[in-house]
Amino acid sequence: MRSAVGIPVVDGGDDVKSISSLSMFPPLSIVFKDTDSSVPILTCHEGVACIYLNRPQHFNRLHQEDLDHLLALFDQVNHDQSIKVVVLTANPLTPQPMFSAGFNIGEFNDDSNSNGHGFERVPDALEVLRPVTICALNGAVIGGSTDIALACDFRWGVKGMSLRMPAAQIGLHFYPTGMQRYVSRWNLAMAKKAFLSALPFTDTELFNSGFLNELVAPEALLPQVFEFAQQISLLAPLAVQGMKKSLNLITQPAFNLLAVKQLEKEINQSHDFKEGRLALKQRRSPLFKGI
Repeated sequence: MRSAVGIPVVDGGDDVKSISSLSMFPPLSIVFKDTDSSVPILTCHEGVACIYLNRPQHFNRLHQEDLDHLLALFDQVNHDQSIKVVVLTANPLTPQPMFSAGFNIGEFNDDSNSNGHGFERVPDALEVLRPVTICALNGAVIGGSTDIALACDFRWGVKGMSLRMPAAQIGLHFYPTGMQRYVSRWNLAMAKKAFLSALPFTDTELFNSGFLNELVAPEALLPQVFEFAQQISLLAPLAVQGMKKSLNLITQPAFNLLAVKQLEKEINQSHDFKEGRLALKQRRSPLFKGI
């Protein structure tokens, strides 16, 4: 059994003082088990909502029911005017924690023209959520979950984490709004490295390139994030929410969405995408033919 922080708290250091000062904050008192498996969990306290992904045995990969439940939770917090900040984090499996391995590849449909069953609905909704959003990445992040992180207003990570976008390894064309977030919220160079090479990014690369706002020790992550969230919750909500919306609108590019969607459709109906999924299922290297 573990606390929501994910690992035991030890004595010494400035970070531990932060843990001590928030030890009674309700979201930190949740006790998780490595054997847990459920749709995401929501807790709320004094204007701060916290959503936990909770499938540690499966590296917090997201199933269709998780996507639907996340959308319902987003709607719930969006309509609760008392909630000023939303923290999105996970129940990671130790000793190699994973924030999320992305969408469950087994739920891709052969006839689907998109990434899974509308996976993009979740980050698209998260990006325009009324409260300020903070993604507390307490482990590695892979695939579509990288876009969920980018859809948040702030991203805090832990030392030792990594990021990888494996779409090209299975012949998948990622959905346009996710690619747009990679460029607008990270940058074009990092987006090209992520999508076109499928190589992993280290924690230092993520921080230095601007993907992460903060990089902290694992035991300090949630206490510091909740302290930051509480500070935001004390600000004028109309001003904060209005400026968040304005800043998001300012970053929107005038790209040809229909043209990108047509490319997505053609590639995701290709032989290569079917072969990529089959090879992953059979645990072998794919034989791509470019058709």
